[in-house]
Amino acid sequence: MEVILKIENLYKVFGSNPDDIMPRLRKGGTDKTELLKQTGNTVGLNDVNLEVYQGEIFVVMGLSGSGKSTLVRCINRLIEPTHGRIFFKDQSITEMDGKSLNLLRRKNMSMVFQSFALLPHRSVLDNVAFGLELMGVDKKERRESAAQMLATVGLEGYEDSMPSELSGGMQQRVGLARALCTQPDILLMDEAFSALDPLIRNEMQDELTALQHTMRKTIIFITHDLDEALKIGDRIAIMKDGAVVQVGTPEEILKDPADDYVRDFVQNVNRARVITASAIMKRPRFLTIPKEGPNSAVKIMRDNSISSLFVVGADKTLKGVISIEKALQLAKNKENNIESVLDPVLSVAPDTVIDDILPMFLSQSFPIAVVNEENKLKGILFKSSVISGISKEEYTK
Repeated sequence: MEVILKIENLYKVFGSNPDDIMPRLRKGGTDKTELLKQTGNTVGLNDVNLEVYQGEIFVVMGLSGSGKSTLVRCINRLIEPTHGRIFFKDQSITEMDGKSLNLLRRKNMSMVFQSFALLPHRSVLDNVAFGLELMGVDKKERRESAAQMLATVGLEGYEDSMPSELSGGMQQRVGLARALCTQPDILLMDEAFSALDPLIRNEMQDELTALQHTMRKTIIFITHDLDEALKIGDRIAIMKDGAVVQVGTPEEILKDPADDYVRDFVQNVNRARVITASAIMKRPRFLTIPKEGPNSAVKIMRDNSISSLFVVGADKTLKGVISIEKALQLAKNKENNIESVLDPVLSVAPDTVIDDILPMFLSQSFPIAVVNEENKLKGILFKSSVISGISKEEYTK
């Protein structure tokens, strides 16, 4: 995958003499609290190294004071790093002059704030068009683009409303539309949904993932909420005391927490909403194709003590499932057309979560197939493996 943003050895020290304590930080093992007592300097970031891929939602999470908001503000240099380098593609953000930096902020990076930060004296449409106005885009063109973006976020018809006339969730949609209207390469979202009521917050999370499905923006999303991170993140970086403790997919973090700090974070997570079919499926060991006939199917099932068998085409396209009873009947009648007696089988995509799979077993006596977009069989789900996938012990040992 293409790396769009790279962070190398990034430090941020708040205080009167940050350069003086850099040697101590580079040596490692320095306690943030002890350093504050001894020097009066606060470590905001401590040797952060990250890569963000094109088109992913990269979530940075941690408790208050972990450095996550400092990190996102260093990326667009609203806060100046003490040491280290940040690259946008092949451009060094940390070495940009004022003119280049302003151009980067207007064209390549947009930011959505927790406080909405809308202009109260401007209409909703003019708020959304504001970034394009700063870029010098013609008034007619920018208003047309703003109207299209409002429709994208579900606010068509509110163009002439004022921000004060909208609910909190609607105001955040305006902020999101404004950030997206300039077609940025990277969208920075700093605790963007934290000020919203739980129901509206959940709605905005769904809205963001739906938008991402169609727009495929690179999003760096800051949050202190693990459930939110697991829900929307393609990958997650967990921070503590200014340092990155672990980076991984939601499944990787749940299955292999890097240390006790991460383990404490994930211990009460509902794994059924995170673990996917690809993580728990079994590779299809026993299959048959129609031309092999019922006798071959019966032999495979008897030799392996199973009562049903998945049937696939020569290219592994899923055809259905045959039970041993139907295979025996075909063999008895000296008929070879397996496809005439196949039972349909329920199937899911590899990224389907356990929460959506479990109810399917209520109406399915056979295992569930895991197939790709071409309906080719990738794996098989048994009820026992799905249930064990929810087990905390299975995914934290």
